[in-house]
Amino acid sequence: MARRRSLGWLARRCVVIVVLGTVALVLPLRWLPPLTTSFMIITWVTKPAGAGPLRHDWTSHRGISRRLPEALIAAEDQKFFEHHGFDFESIGKALRHNQHSRRTRGGSTITQQLAKNLYLWPGRSWLRKGLEAWFTVWLELLLPKERILELYANVAQFGPTVFGAGAASRSYFGKPASRLNREEAALLAAVLPNPVRFSVARPSAYVQRRQQWIRYQAARLDHANGAATRLRGSWGG
Repeated sequence: MARRRSLGWLARRCVVIVVLGTVALVLPLRWLPPLTTSFMIITWVTKPAGAGPLRHDWTSHRGISRRLPEALIAAEDQKFFEHHGFDFESIGKALRHNQHSRRTRGGSTITQQLAKNLYLWPGRSWLRKGLEAWFTVWLELLLPKERILELYANVAQFGPTVFGAGAASRSYFGKPASRLNREEAALLAAVLPNPVRFSVARPSAYVQRRQQWIRYQAARLDHANGAATRLRGSWGG
């Protein structure tokens, strides 16, 4: 009996430590930009010789054209403002698709993508997906939707060594992120499934088709649920 009590006390203590540790990792992001991310560290360690320096400049939401978050939502998570971190309908569709196709499809939301980029590593293991779900819950609990979107726009990988809207806009278009237009924003969002394979500077026919699809979806979403209206006034022009 004493041993059971001891094990129960130890289990509760471990749970408290894990929860407090998670809150300590997530809550400061409500106000502060992350110093780095796991994906940036992995890229810095594994990038081949001659790949160039890692490029990342934190840019507040007011310094990013609202065309980019519109494109990100259209491309990655069209129910972003409606769910609480998980789009179970999209997850179900992805699972059914992957059972019958060799080309896998993801069902992750923007919050899940942010959790992965900030804290985890590439891959499809159950361990990583479990940790991704854990951090997703806490990101949604502790951060408002607009902050999640701002963080994602700043840590998403847009090229082999390019992270975030600020660095991407200057690297590929030679201007600040506040001046991104619809075409440029859609092009950045179009490479997100694989920013190492797909190129903003030299977009393939597939990337160009995806770019136009994203533009269409962004316009349709604004009519359907007013996503763009929610962004107007808080983001750049």
